[in-house]
Amino acid sequence: MTRTDDVLTPEAVEFLHLLQRELGAEREELLAERHRRAQRLRDGELPGFLEETRHVREGDWRVPPAPADLADRRVEITGPTDRKMVINALNSGAKVFMADFEDANSPTWENMIDGHRNLSDAIDRTIRLDTGEKVYELGDTPATLLVRPRGWHMVERHFEVDGKPISGSLFDFGLYVLRNHERLKGIGSGPYFYLPKLESHREALLWNRAFELAQDTIGIPRGTIRATVLIETILAAFEMDEILWALGPHATGLNAGRWDYLFSVIKKLGHRPEFVLPDRNSVTMRAPFMWAYAEQLVHTCHRRGAHAIGGMAAFIPSRRDPEVNRVALEKVRDDKEREASQGYDGTWVAHPDLVPVALEVFDRVLGDRPNQLEVLREDVVPDAAALLNVAATPGEITEDGLRNDVSVGIQYLAAWLRGSGAVAIFNLMEDAATSEISRSQVWQWLHHGKVGRDDVRRVTDEEVGKLGDGYEEARALFDQVATGDEFVEFLTLPAYERLG
Repeated sequence: MTRTDDVLTPEAVEFLHLLQRELGAEREELLAERHRRAQRLRDGELPGFLEETRHVREGDWRVPPAPADLADRRVEITGPTDRKMVINALNSGAKVFMADFEDANSPTWENMIDGHRNLSDAIDRTIRLDTGEKVYELGDTPATLLVRPRGWHMVERHFEVDGKPISGSLFDFGLYVLRNHERLKGIGSGPYFYLPKLESHREALLWNRAFELAQDTIGIPRGTIRATVLIETILAAFEMDEILWALGPHATGLNAGRWDYLFSVIKKLGHRPEFVLPDRNSVTMRAPFMWAYAEQLVHTCHRRGAHAIGGMAAFIPSRRDPEVNRVALEKVRDDKEREASQGYDGTWVAHPDLVPVALEVFDRVLGDRPNQLEVLREDVVPDAAALLNVAATPGEITEDGLRNDVSVGIQYLAAWLRGSGAVAIFNLMEDAATSEISRSQVWQWLHHGKVGRDDVRRVTDEEVGKLGDGYEEARALFDQVATGDEFVEFLTLPAYERLG
Protein backbone atom coordinates (compact mmCIF):
# COMPACT_ATOMS: atom_id res chain seq x y z
CA MET A 1 0.00 0.00 0.00
CA THR A 2 1.20 3.50 -0.87
CA ARG A 3 1.61 5.66 2.23
CA THR A 4 -0.34 8.92 1.82
CA ASP A 5 -0.93 10.41 5.28
CA ASP A 6 1.90 12.94 5.02
CA VAL A 7 0.61 14.19 1.64
CA LEU A 8 -3.16 13.79 1.95
CA THR A 9 -3.47 15.57 5.30
CA PRO A 10 -6.95 16.47 6.61
CA GLU A 11 -6.38 20.04 5.40
CA ALA A 12 -5.42 18.80 1.92
CA VAL A 13 -8.42 16.50 1.73
CA GLU A 14 -10.76 19.34 2.70
CA PHE A 15 -9.17 21.66 0.14
CA LEU A 16 -9.43 19.10 -2.69
CA HIS A 17 -13.09 18.48 -1.84
CA LEU A 18 -13.74 22.23 -2.07
CA LEU A 19 -12.10 22.54 -5.49
CA GLN A 20 -13.98 19.57 -6.93
CA ARG A 21 -17.37 20.60 -5.52
CA GLU A 22 -17.03 24.18 -6.74
CA LEU A 23 -15.56 23.48 -10.17
CA GLY A 24 -16.36 19.87 -11.10
CA ALA A 25 -19.71 20.54 -12.78
CA GLU A 26 -18.26 23.25 -15.02
CA ARG A 27 -15.40 20.94 -15.97
CA GLU A 28 -17.87 18.26 -17.04
CA GLU A 29 -19.81 20.78 -19.12
CA LEU A 30 -16.63 21.94 -20.86
CA LEU A 31 -15.72 18.32 -21.66
CA ALA A 32 -19.22 17.83 -23.08
CA GLU A 33 -18.70 20.94 -25.23
CA ARG A 34 -15.47 19.38 -26.56
CA HIS A 35 -17.51 16.45 -27.84
CA ARG A 36 -20.16 18.71 -29.37
CA ARG A 37 -17.46 20.75 -31.11
CA ALA A 38 -15.77 17.59 -32.38
CA GLN A 39 -19.07 16.46 -33.89
CA ARG A 40 -19.53 19.82 -35.63
CA LEU A 41 -16.04 19.46 -37.09
CA ARG A 42 -16.88 15.95 -38.32
CA ASP A 43 -20.03 17.45 -39.88
CA GLY A 44 -17.96 19.89 -41.93
CA GLU A 45 -17.23 22.91 -39.74
CA LEU A 46 -13.69 24.33 -39.79
CA PRO A 47 -11.99 26.20 -36.93
CA GLY A 48 -11.71 29.97 -37.22
CA PHE A 49 -11.17 33.11 -35.16
CA LEU A 50 -14.19 33.81 -32.96
CA GLU A 51 -16.36 36.77 -33.90
CA GLU A 52 -17.72 37.09 -30.35
CA THR A 53 -14.24 37.70 -28.94
CA ARG A 54 -13.03 40.13 -31.60
CA HIS A 55 -12.92 42.86 -28.92
CA VAL A 56 -10.36 40.79 -26.98
CA ARG A 57 -8.11 40.32 -30.01
CA GLU A 58 -8.36 43.99 -30.96
CA GLY A 59 -8.11 45.32 -27.40
CA ASP A 60 -5.07 47.07 -25.96
CA TRP A 61 -4.19 44.99 -22.90
CA ARG A 62 -1.13 43.20 -21.54
CA VAL A 63 -0.38 40.47 -19.04
CA PRO A 64 1.45 41.43 -15.82
CA PRO A 65 5.25 41.28 -15.86
CA ALA A 66 6.73 37.93 -14.92
CA PRO A 67 8.07 37.38 -11.38
CA ALA A 68 11.82 37.92 -11.04
CA ASP A 69 12.68 34.21 -11.05
CA LEU A 70 10.56 33.64 -14.16
CA ALA A 71 11.81 36.53 -16.29
CA ASP A 72 14.59 34.51 -17.95
CA ARG A 73 13.37 31.23 -19.42
CA ARG A 74 15.86 30.76 -22.23
CA VAL A 75 16.11 27.00 -21.69
CA GLU A 76 13.52 24.85 -19.94
CA ILE A 77 13.96 21.15 -19.25
CA THR A 78 10.99 18.84 -18.79
CA GLY A 79 10.50 15.43 -17.23
CA PRO A 80 8.58 13.36 -14.70
CA THR A 81 8.59 13.89 -10.95
CA ASP A 82 10.64 10.88 -9.81
CA ARG A 83 13.39 11.77 -7.36
CA LYS A 84 16.41 11.27 -9.64
CA MET A 85 14.85 13.24 -12.50
CA VAL A 86 13.86 16.13 -10.24
CA ILE A 87 17.41 16.45 -8.88
CA ASN A 88 19.11 16.10 -12.25
CA ALA A 89 16.74 18.51 -13.99
CA LEU A 90 17.06 21.17 -11.29
CA ASN A 91 20.86 20.80 -11.52
CA SER A 92 20.97 20.73 -15.34
CA GLY A 93 21.85 24.37 -15.94
CA ALA A 94 18.43 25.07 -17.46
CA LYS A 95 16.64 28.18 -16.21
CA VAL A 96 13.37 26.30 -15.62
CA PHE A 97 12.39 22.72 -14.80
CA MET A 98 8.85 21.76 -15.75
CA ALA A 99 7.97 18.90 -13.41
CA ASP A 100 5.40 16.89 -15.30
CA PHE A 101 2.39 15.09 -13.84
CA GLU A 102 0.97 14.85 -17.36
CA ASP A 103 2.51 13.55 -20.63
CA ALA A 104 5.84 12.40 -19.16
CA ASN A 105 4.17 10.68 -16.21
CA SER A 106 2.40 7.38 -15.82
CA PRO A 107 -0.24 8.28 -13.21
CA THR A 108 0.10 5.33 -10.87
CA TRP A 109 -0.99 6.25 -7.35
CA GLU A 110 2.55 5.76 -6.12
CA ASN A 111 3.94 8.07 -8.83
CA MET A 112 1.43 10.79 -7.97
CA ILE A 113 2.00 10.74 -4.20
CA ASP A 114 5.78 10.34 -4.43
CA GLY A 115 5.90 13.12 -7.01
CA HIS A 116 4.34 15.58 -4.59
CA ARG A 117 6.75 14.54 -1.85
CA ASN A 118 9.70 14.98 -4.21
CA LEU A 119 8.65 18.47 -5.27
CA SER A 120 8.19 19.64 -1.69
CA ASP A 121 11.60 18.22 -0.76
CA ALA A 122 13.11 19.99 -3.78
CA ILE A 123 11.64 23.35 -2.73
CA ASP A 124 12.96 22.74 0.81
CA ARG A 125 16.38 21.95 -0.74
CA THR A 126 16.44 18.67 1.22
CA ILE A 127 15.84 16.33 -1.70
CA ARG A 128 18.47 13.59 -1.85
CA LEU A 129 18.89 10.16 -3.44
CA ASP A 130 21.50 7.56 -2.50
CA THR A 131 21.51 4.66 -4.97
CA GLY A 132 24.45 2.95 -3.31
CA GLU A 133 26.59 3.81 -6.32
CA LYS A 134 25.98 7.55 -6.37
CA VAL A 135 24.48 10.27 -4.18
CA TYR A 136 22.27 12.85 -5.90
CA GLU A 137 21.77 16.22 -4.20
CA LEU A 138 20.79 19.73 -5.27
CA GLY A 139 23.45 22.19 -6.37
CA ASP A 140 23.66 25.84 -5.39
CA THR A 141 21.66 27.33 -8.27
CA PRO A 142 18.73 25.05 -9.11
CA ALA A 143 16.31 25.90 -11.89
CA THR A 144 13.00 27.65 -11.23
CA LEU A 145 10.27 25.05 -10.74
CA LEU A 146 7.08 24.90 -12.79
CA VAL A 147 4.50 22.12 -12.54
CA ARG A 148 2.28 20.67 -15.25
CA PRO A 149 -0.90 19.09 -13.85
CA ARG A 150 -2.92 16.61 -15.83
CA GLY A 151 -5.35 17.88 -18.46
CA TRP A 152 -9.04 18.48 -17.85
CA HIS A 153 -9.90 15.11 -19.44
CA MET A 154 -8.17 12.99 -16.78
CA VAL A 155 -9.49 11.92 -13.38
CA GLU A 156 -7.72 10.63 -10.26
CA ARG A 157 -9.60 7.45 -9.48
CA HIS A 158 -7.85 6.92 -6.13
CA PHE A 159 -9.44 10.04 -4.63
CA GLU A 160 -13.20 10.41 -4.73
CA VAL A 161 -15.41 13.36 -3.87
CA ASP A 162 -19.09 12.59 -3.26
CA GLY A 163 -18.68 9.14 -4.81
CA LYS A 164 -16.96 10.27 -8.03
CA PRO A 165 -13.27 10.51 -8.94
CA ILE A 166 -11.79 13.98 -8.63
CA SER A 167 -10.51 15.84 -11.67
CA GLY A 168 -6.85 14.95 -12.20
CA SER A 169 -6.17 18.63 -12.93
CA LEU A 170 -7.66 19.81 -9.64
CA PHE A 171 -5.95 17.05 -7.66
CA ASP A 172 -2.48 17.86 -9.02
CA PHE A 173 -2.92 21.62 -8.86
CA GLY A 174 -4.63 21.70 -5.50
CA LEU A 175 -2.12 19.49 -3.71
CA TYR A 176 0.87 21.39 -5.09
CA VAL A 177 -0.37 24.89 -4.29
CA LEU A 178 -1.66 24.00 -0.82
CA ARG A 179 1.46 22.11 0.22
CA ASN A 180 4.01 24.52 -1.20
CA HIS A 181 2.80 28.12 -1.36
CA GLU A 182 4.57 29.05 1.90
CA ARG A 183 7.68 27.04 0.98
CA LEU A 184 7.86 28.81 -2.39
CA LYS A 185 7.41 32.25 -0.86
CA GLY A 186 10.25 31.46 1.51
CA ILE A 187 12.69 30.98 -1.39
CA GLY A 188 11.46 34.00 -3.34
CA SER A 189 9.40 32.01 -5.81
CA GLY A 190 5.75 31.12 -6.27
CA PRO A 191 3.31 28.49 -7.51
CA TYR A 192 3.96 28.46 -11.25
CA PHE A 193 2.12 26.14 -13.63
CA TYR A 194 2.02 24.90 -17.21
CA LEU A 195 -1.55 24.23 -18.37
CA PRO A 196 -1.97 21.42 -20.94
CA LYS A 197 -4.46 20.36 -23.61
CA LEU A 198 -6.70 23.46 -23.59
CA GLU A 199 -9.10 23.67 -26.51
CA SER A 200 -10.73 27.03 -25.77
CA HIS A 201 -10.50 30.20 -23.69
CA ARG A 202 -13.51 28.94 -21.72
CA GLU A 203 -11.29 26.14 -20.43
CA ALA A 204 -8.71 28.77 -19.45
CA LEU A 205 -11.45 30.69 -17.64
CA LEU A 206 -12.11 27.59 -15.52
CA TRP A 207 -8.42 27.47 -14.61
CA ASN A 208 -8.66 31.13 -13.65
CA ARG A 209 -11.59 30.33 -11.38
CA ALA A 210 -9.53 27.54 -9.79
CA PHE A 211 -6.68 29.98 -9.20
CA GLU A 212 -8.97 32.57 -7.65
CA LEU A 213 -10.72 30.03 -5.41
CA ALA A 214 -7.41 28.54 -4.25
CA GLN A 215 -5.76 31.88 -3.52
CA ASP A 216 -8.81 33.26 -1.71
CA THR A 217 -9.18 30.10 0.37
CA ILE A 218 -5.50 29.87 1.28
CA GLY A 219 -5.26 33.61 1.91
CA ILE A 220 -2.66 34.68 -0.65
CA PRO A 221 -3.06 37.56 -3.12
CA ARG A 222 -4.67 36.94 -6.48
CA GLY A 223 -1.95 36.89 -9.11
CA THR A 224 0.47 34.93 -6.89
CA ILE A 225 -0.19 31.90 -9.07
CA ARG A 226 1.26 32.29 -12.58
CA ALA A 227 0.48 30.11 -15.58
CA THR A 228 1.93 29.39 -19.00
CA VAL A 229 -0.40 27.65 -21.44
CA LEU A 230 0.65 25.03 -23.95
CA ILE A 231 -0.90 25.84 -27.31
CA GLU A 232 -1.00 22.21 -28.31
CA THR A 233 -4.38 21.90 -29.98
CA ILE A 234 -5.40 23.26 -33.37
CA LEU A 235 -8.47 24.81 -31.74
CA ALA A 236 -6.46 26.76 -29.15
CA ALA A 237 -4.35 28.21 -31.96
CA PHE A 238 -7.38 30.31 -32.92
CA GLU A 239 -7.81 31.58 -29.34
CA MET A 240 -4.29 32.53 -28.22
CA ASP A 241 -5.26 36.10 -27.29
CA GLU A 242 -8.40 34.96 -25.58
CA ILE A 243 -6.59 32.32 -23.51
CA LEU A 244 -4.10 34.85 -22.17
CA TRP A 245 -6.92 37.29 -21.48
CA ALA A 246 -8.99 34.62 -19.70
CA LEU A 247 -6.21 33.98 -17.18
CA GLY A 248 -6.13 37.64 -16.15
CA PRO A 249 -3.38 38.45 -13.63
CA HIS A 250 -2.21 34.84 -13.68
CA ALA A 251 -1.12 34.75 -17.35
CA THR A 252 2.60 34.62 -18.09
CA GLY A 253 3.09 33.06 -21.52
CA LEU A 254 2.33 30.48 -24.18
CA ASN A 255 4.31 27.45 -25.31
CA ALA A 256 4.41 25.87 -28.77
CA GLY A 257 3.54 22.29 -27.82
CA ARG A 258 4.38 20.85 -31.21
CA TRP A 259 3.81 17.12 -30.69
CA ASP A 260 0.33 17.33 -29.23
CA TYR A 261 -0.45 19.99 -31.83
CA LEU A 262 0.18 17.49 -34.63
CA PHE A 263 -1.93 14.93 -32.79
CA SER A 264 -4.79 17.41 -32.42
CA VAL A 265 -4.76 18.17 -36.16
CA ILE A 266 -5.46 14.49 -36.81
CA LYS A 267 -7.92 14.16 -33.93
CA LYS A 268 -10.01 17.21 -34.84
CA LEU A 269 -9.66 17.36 -38.63
CA GLY A 270 -8.08 14.08 -39.70
CA HIS A 271 -11.33 12.71 -41.11
CA ARG A 272 -10.87 15.12 -44.06
CA PRO A 273 -8.49 14.04 -46.85
CA GLU A 274 -6.77 17.44 -47.00
CA PHE A 275 -5.56 16.94 -43.43
CA VAL A 276 -3.73 13.63 -43.93
CA LEU A 277 -0.18 13.95 -42.59
CA PRO A 278 2.94 12.18 -43.91
CA ASP A 279 5.38 10.20 -41.74
CA ARG A 280 5.66 11.65 -38.25
CA ASN A 281 9.39 12.27 -38.42
CA SER A 282 9.13 14.21 -41.69
CA VAL A 283 6.76 16.88 -40.34
CA THR A 284 8.97 19.71 -39.12
CA MET A 285 8.27 23.18 -37.80
CA ARG A 286 9.04 24.43 -41.32
CA ALA A 287 5.90 22.80 -42.71
CA PRO A 288 3.68 25.76 -43.75
CA PHE A 289 0.92 25.16 -41.21
CA MET A 290 3.41 24.67 -38.38
CA TRP A 291 5.38 27.75 -39.42
CA ALA A 292 2.19 29.85 -39.34
CA TYR A 293 1.39 28.55 -35.85
CA ALA A 294 4.92 29.24 -34.56
CA GLU A 295 4.96 32.77 -35.99
CA GLN A 296 1.52 33.64 -34.67
CA LEU A 297 2.41 32.48 -31.17
CA VAL A 298 5.34 34.90 -30.90
CA HIS A 299 3.32 37.74 -32.42
CA THR A 300 0.45 37.17 -29.97
CA CYS A 301 2.62 36.76 -26.89
CA HIS A 302 4.88 39.76 -27.41
CA ARG A 303 1.99 42.04 -28.27
CA ARG A 304 0.63 41.15 -24.82
CA GLY A 305 3.94 41.21 -22.92
CA ALA A 306 3.82 37.42 -22.47
CA HIS A 307 6.63 34.90 -22.89
CA ALA A 308 6.75 32.81 -26.06
CA ILE A 309 8.40 29.47 -25.31
CA GLY A 310 9.48 27.12 -28.10
CA GLY A 311 8.93 23.42 -28.49
CA MET A 312 10.56 20.23 -27.37
CA ALA A 313 13.90 18.88 -28.55
CA ALA A 314 13.23 15.21 -27.86
CA PHE A 315 16.62 13.84 -28.97
CA ILE A 316 18.46 11.64 -26.45
CA PRO A 317 22.26 11.82 -26.86
CA SER A 318 23.92 8.48 -27.53
CA ARG A 319 27.21 7.55 -25.88
CA ARG A 320 27.71 4.71 -28.36
CA ASP A 321 27.33 6.45 -31.73
CA PRO A 322 29.12 9.78 -32.26
CA GLU A 323 27.73 10.11 -35.79
CA VAL A 324 24.14 9.78 -34.58
CA ASN A 325 24.93 12.46 -32.02
CA ARG A 326 26.49 14.80 -34.55
CA VAL A 327 23.55 14.66 -36.95
CA ALA A 328 20.97 14.96 -34.20
CA LEU A 329 22.73 17.88 -32.49
CA GLU A 330 22.87 19.71 -35.81
CA LYS A 331 19.09 19.30 -36.11
CA VAL A 332 18.56 20.47 -32.53
CA ARG A 333 20.79 23.51 -33.08
CA ASP A 334 19.00 24.38 -36.32
CA ASP A 335 15.61 24.11 -34.60
CA LYS A 336 16.68 26.31 -31.68
CA GLU A 337 18.22 28.88 -34.04
CA ARG A 338 14.89 29.03 -35.87
CA GLU A 339 13.05 29.66 -32.61
CA ALA A 340 15.48 32.31 -31.40
CA SER A 341 15.35 34.10 -34.76
CA GLN A 342 11.53 34.05 -34.74
CA GLY A 343 11.56 35.89 -31.41
CA TYR A 344 11.00 33.09 -28.92
CA ASP A 345 12.11 33.84 -25.36
CA GLY A 346 13.15 30.28 -24.61
CA THR A 347 12.83 26.66 -25.60
CA TRP A 348 12.35 23.11 -24.28
CA VAL A 349 14.71 20.15 -24.06
CA ALA A 350 14.13 16.65 -22.69
CA HIS A 351 17.69 15.73 -21.67
CA PRO A 352 20.35 17.53 -19.59
CA ASP A 353 22.96 17.00 -22.33
CA LEU A 354 20.91 19.24 -24.65
CA VAL A 355 20.89 22.18 -22.23
CA PRO A 356 24.32 23.51 -23.34
CA VAL A 357 23.35 23.37 -27.03
CA ALA A 358 20.11 25.28 -26.49
CA LEU A 359 21.78 27.73 -24.07
CA GLU A 360 24.50 28.51 -26.58
CA VAL A 361 21.91 29.44 -29.23
CA PHE A 362 19.77 31.61 -26.97
CA ASP A 363 22.77 33.19 -25.20
CA ARG A 364 24.03 34.32 -28.58
CA VAL A 365 20.69 36.00 -29.40
CA LEU A 366 19.72 37.28 -25.95
CA GLY A 367 23.08 38.21 -24.46
CA ASP A 368 22.40 39.82 -21.09
CA ARG A 369 18.70 40.34 -21.81
CA PRO A 370 16.36 37.96 -19.95
CA ASN A 371 14.07 37.61 -22.98
CA GLN A 372 13.20 39.32 -26.24
CA LEU A 373 9.72 40.62 -25.46
CA GLU A 374 10.61 43.76 -27.40
CA VAL A 375 10.61 41.77 -30.66
CA LEU A 376 6.98 42.47 -31.53
CA ARG A 377 6.83 40.64 -34.87
CA GLU A 378 4.41 43.21 -36.29
CA ASP A 379 5.10 41.67 -39.69
CA VAL A 380 2.99 38.64 -38.71
CA VAL A 381 -0.70 38.74 -39.58
CA PRO A 382 -2.83 35.94 -38.06
CA ASP A 383 -4.15 33.89 -40.95
CA ALA A 384 -6.77 31.17 -40.51
CA ALA A 385 -6.11 29.69 -43.94
CA ALA A 386 -2.37 29.41 -43.21
CA LEU A 387 -3.03 27.64 -39.90
CA LEU A 388 -5.19 25.10 -41.75
CA ASN A 389 -2.88 24.59 -44.76
CA VAL A 390 -1.94 21.04 -43.81
CA ALA A 391 -2.25 19.93 -47.42
CA ALA A 392 0.98 21.77 -48.29
CA THR A 393 3.05 19.66 -45.86
CA PRO A 394 5.94 17.97 -47.68
CA GLY A 395 6.71 14.32 -47.08
CA GLU A 396 5.52 10.81 -47.90
CA ILE A 397 3.71 7.98 -46.17
CA THR A 398 6.14 5.07 -46.09
CA GLU A 399 6.37 1.59 -44.61
CA ASP A 400 9.32 2.79 -42.51
CA GLY A 401 7.06 5.48 -41.09
CA LEU A 402 4.36 2.92 -40.34
CA ARG A 403 6.89 0.65 -38.64
CA ASN A 404 8.17 3.51 -36.52
CA ASP A 405 4.66 4.49 -35.45
CA VAL A 406 3.71 0.92 -34.54
CA SER A 407 6.94 0.14 -32.68
CA VAL A 408 7.07 3.43 -30.79
CA GLY A 409 3.40 3.23 -29.91
CA ILE A 410 3.59 -0.29 -28.51
CA GLN A 411 6.91 0.20 -26.70
CA TYR A 412 5.65 3.39 -25.08
CA LEU A 413 2.35 1.88 -23.96
CA ALA A 414 4.18 -1.10 -22.44
CA ALA A 415 6.40 1.26 -20.44
CA TRP A 416 3.43 3.43 -19.41
CA LEU A 417 1.54 0.41 -18.12
CA ARG A 418 4.63 -0.49 -16.07
CA GLY A 419 4.68 2.99 -14.52
CA SER A 420 7.10 4.95 -16.76
CA GLY A 421 5.76 7.93 -18.69
CA ALA A 422 8.96 9.19 -20.35
CA VAL A 423 10.81 6.53 -22.35
CA ALA A 424 13.91 6.61 -24.56
CA ILE A 425 13.06 4.86 -27.86
CA PHE A 426 15.22 5.08 -31.00
CA ASN A 427 17.24 7.96 -29.50
CA LEU A 428 14.15 10.08 -28.83
CA MET A 429 12.40 10.80 -25.54
CA GLU A 430 8.89 9.56 -26.14
CA ASP A 431 5.98 10.63 -23.98
CA ALA A 432 2.19 10.43 -24.24
CA ALA A 433 2.10 13.21 -26.86
CA THR A 434 4.52 11.56 -29.27
CA SER A 435 2.79 8.22 -28.74
CA GLU A 436 -0.53 9.91 -29.56
CA ILE A 437 0.85 11.01 -32.93
CA SER A 438 2.05 7.47 -33.63
CA ARG A 439 -1.26 5.77 -33.05
CA SER A 440 -3.36 8.57 -34.59
CA GLN A 441 -1.31 8.45 -37.78
CA VAL A 442 -1.96 4.75 -38.13
CA TRP A 443 -5.68 5.37 -37.58
CA GLN A 444 -5.74 8.20 -40.13
CA TRP A 445 -3.82 6.28 -42.79
CA LEU A 446 -6.13 3.30 -42.35
CA HIS A 447 -9.28 5.38 -42.64
CA HIS A 448 -8.08 7.14 -45.79
CA GLY A 449 -6.85 3.96 -47.44
CA LYS A 450 -3.18 4.99 -47.35
CA VAL A 451 -2.31 1.67 -45.71
CA GLY A 452 -4.30 -1.54 -45.51
CA ARG A 453 -5.34 -3.45 -42.41
CA ASP A 454 -3.30 -6.42 -43.60
CA ASP A 455 -0.24 -4.14 -43.81
CA VAL A 456 -0.78 -2.87 -40.28
CA ARG A 457 -1.30 -6.40 -38.96
CA ARG A 458 1.82 -7.70 -40.74
CA VAL A 459 4.00 -4.80 -39.59
CA THR A 460 2.67 -5.12 -36.04
CA ASP A 461 3.43 -8.84 -35.96
CA GLU A 462 6.95 -8.19 -37.20
CA GLU A 463 7.69 -5.29 -34.87
CA VAL A 464 6.30 -7.05 -31.79
CA GLY A 465 8.34 -10.10 -32.80
CA LYS A 466 11.50 -7.98 -32.62
CA LEU A 467 10.57 -6.79 -29.12
CA GLY A 468 10.14 -10.24 -27.60
CA ASP A 469 7.81 -11.25 -24.78
CA GLY A 470 5.79 -9.00 -22.50
CA TYR A 471 4.07 -6.76 -25.04
CA GLU A 472 0.69 -8.51 -25.39
CA GLU A 473 -1.31 -6.03 -23.33
CA ALA A 474 0.38 -3.03 -24.96
CA ARG A 475 -0.31 -4.47 -28.41
CA ALA A 476 -3.97 -5.02 -27.59
CA LEU A 477 -4.25 -1.45 -26.34
CA PHE A 478 -2.45 -0.08 -29.41
CA ASP A 479 -4.80 -2.02 -31.68
CA GLN A 480 -7.75 -0.51 -29.79
CA VAL A 481 -6.59 3.10 -30.16
CA ALA A 482 -4.98 2.85 -33.61
CA THR A 483 -7.23 0.53 -35.63
CA GLY A 484 -10.72 0.88 -34.15
CA ASP A 485 -13.61 2.30 -36.18
CA GLU A 486 -14.08 5.26 -33.84
CA PHE A 487 -11.21 7.56 -32.92
CA VAL A 488 -10.40 7.25 -29.19
CA GLU A 489 -10.07 10.78 -27.80
CA PHE A 490 -6.95 10.13 -25.69
CA LEU A 491 -5.03 6.87 -25.49
CA THR A 492 -4.40 7.54 -21.79
CA LEU A 493 -8.13 7.11 -21.04
CA PRO A 494 -8.36 3.38 -21.88
CA ALA A 495 -4.75 2.93 -20.72
CA TYR A 496 -5.62 4.38 -17.29
CA GLU A 497 -8.30 1.71 -16.88
CA ARG A 498 -5.58 -0.94 -17.25
CA LEU A 499 -3.04 0.81 -15.03
CA GLY A 500 -2.21 -0.92 -11.75
